[in-house]
Amino acid sequence: MPALLDRWQSITGLILGLFIIGHMFFTSSILFGKEIMYAETKLFEGSLFLDRPQPMLVGIAATIIFVIFVIHAGLAMRKFPYRWREYKVLKTHSAHMGHTDTILWMVQAVTGFGMFFLGSAHLWMMMSMPEKIGPYASSDRIYSDNMGFLYAWLIALVILHAMVGLYRLTVKWGFTLRTHPREGRARNKKLMWGAIIFFSLLAYSALGTYWQIGKEHRRNYGERYIPHSNAMPGGAR
Repeated sequence: MPALLDRWQSITGLILGLFIIGHMFFTSSILFGKEIMYAETKLFEGSLFLDRPQPMLVGIAATIIFVIFVIHAGLAMRKFPYRWREYKVLKTHSAHMGHTDTILWMVQAVTGFGMFFLGSAHLWMMMSMPEKIGPYASSDRIYSDNMGFLYAWLIALVILHAMVGLYRLTVKWGFTLRTHPREGRARNKKLMWGAIIFFSLLAYSALGTYWQIGKEHRRNYGERYIPHSNAMPGGAR
């Protein structure tokens, strides 16, 4: 049973890690302009196959991710040191070993704990208010609704947890390590740090752009974005 639970922890972690990579690319579409971000929002609302896009599709997707998120968190918490004595043993072991991968496990434990609260808050907003996603709606949430601070912390936690987690999966299951394990581990660790730097720059650049748009749009808070090409029926976001 422990091995089976461990396997499902890895599977749910892989799903969430890949989702985070895609999500950061999607949300960073604002760097290419409001029109691109708006078109992408409509795409996820089913504009390719529906006459009228449905925000509820985003809410459904967020709900599925939330369920996977809760399952993964529950499985991972099995390994947390619940008692002070367990934590002291882990800390002493980590200090004496000087083992980078042990420290990375502790980084995952800390970031995972923080994500359980901040990530849940973000996913709840996406589930309950999927219609409030768009160039202006998202920017208003970050600037006027004072959610920028939450997202700044969440970005750091998510990127560290996801990239370290994906690296540890390659080590745990032997991906790309079989021929030369030592060299493969070193290579994957470099890829991990490169991914952390890349996605941090990408995500914080996008957050800064949303914040700037929200600041410029603060006098028209609540107004939805209307594309320059043609306004869609029922109003745009």
